[in-house]
Amino acid sequence: MMVVILLGVPLAVLEVRSVDTSTKTILATEARMLAQTVRMQVSKASPDGTNSGPGDYTRDWQQMIASDHDATVNVDGQSPVQVNSALPPGAPTFSVTFDIDNVLRNVGVHVTVRASREPADQQIRSSMYLIGGVALAVLVAATGLAYLQARRLTKPLEELAATAERLGSGDPRPRHRRYGISELDRVAEVIDSSADRISTMLGAERRLAAEASHELRTPLAALSMRLEEIITLADDPQTVRDEAEVALSQVERLTDVVQRLLTTVRTHRRSDLAVPIEVDTVIRQQVHEWRPAYQSMRRGIVVSGERRLMAMATPGAFSQILSTLLENSLIHGAGTVTVHTRAVGGSVVVEVGDEGDGIAPDLEAKLFERGASSRGSTGLGLAVARELAEADGGRLNLVLQRPAVFAVFLTEHSPLSVIAR
Repeated sequence: MMVVILLGVPLAVLEVRSVDTSTKTILATEARMLAQTVRMQVSKASPDGTNSGPGDYTRDWQQMIASDHDATVNVDGQSPVQVNSALPPGAPTFSVTFDIDNVLRNVGVHVTVRASREPADQQIRSSMYLIGGVALAVLVAATGLAYLQARRLTKPLEELAATAERLGSGDPRPRHRRYGISELDRVAEVIDSSADRISTMLGAERRLAAEASHELRTPLAALSMRLEEIITLADDPQTVRDEAEVALSQVERLTDVVQRLLTTVRTHRRSDLAVPIEVDTVIRQQVHEWRPAYQSMRRGIVVSGERRLMAMATPGAFSQILSTLLENSLIHGAGTVTVHTRAVGGSVVVEVGDEGDGIAPDLEAKLFERGASSRGSTGLGLAVARELAEADGGRLNLVLQRPAVFAVFLTEHSPLSVIAR
């Protein structure tokens, strides 16, 4: 609108002036030509006045002006002569007067030419209509472009607002939409990044809940059995003391499990958190915890292999791995469970196997996936155990399908490895 005002108004003024100037220029030309002609005719008139009357030349004068113009010729000493008389009385007109002197006769010639303003006004109105139409078209086009541009800006903003609302309502899925506008794309990128972080945090919290419920279930069950034995054997102080010490160690293990779970959720586990541990001590502790459960099912646990092996691991994590393998053998296996240790190529290998039917073929490929299970268990144990092993720089594999034998590979600790570090 400002462009239309700044350009249209001056253009309209110039058009009015141009029409007025053009009309007056035509009238001035006619007046000059008619005055010059009258002067020549007056100069050629006879001295005695014969054939010198203005009426004798009126017909010639009419041919020198436009048919819709009229003129008044006034020669000094003679009556004014009206030429054409084409204009109605009282009509608005343009008027131009041209004066010229006849030196020989010492008389002056005065010619006034008039024209109606109606044709000029009609031309001005046509120009105003044209300028107004162009201005209206420009305004319509500008309004349409402004609307399209506004929609191009507001629609992404509405989508971003909806995404933020959805994010606040608990749906952290990112949209990954971009709009070709750098500022809006930046906002969309920040919202998507926030959605990814929130999704990761929610996933970590869900995993924490699932892993906590799974990892705490086994120690709590063992602790419950120990407390029941303490109550049953209350008459034997030494046995009560031994069982209480085992229960206390299980409580410490529970505390370690909770602390490790919280640390895992809030920070990334790294292999440099592993410390040298005595493998025999952890195995002996786990066997001591699980032996009553195996005895209640009339099954046994046998420990074999090399002794006094040192490995790099997190004590709580390694205990949880062995606990998971012993629990799986108790629930899914059969016969005697063997825990065998050996050192191979800079690694300490702890194998846990039983005498059962082994792993079903349809379960082998997804054995370490979350939710993969049989007999209605949670399907988290082996997946969590493998993650714990990998977090300490080791690994957990199924080395034999029937009967099932699992192997935990840990980095061997030796004085040479310490010097190398």
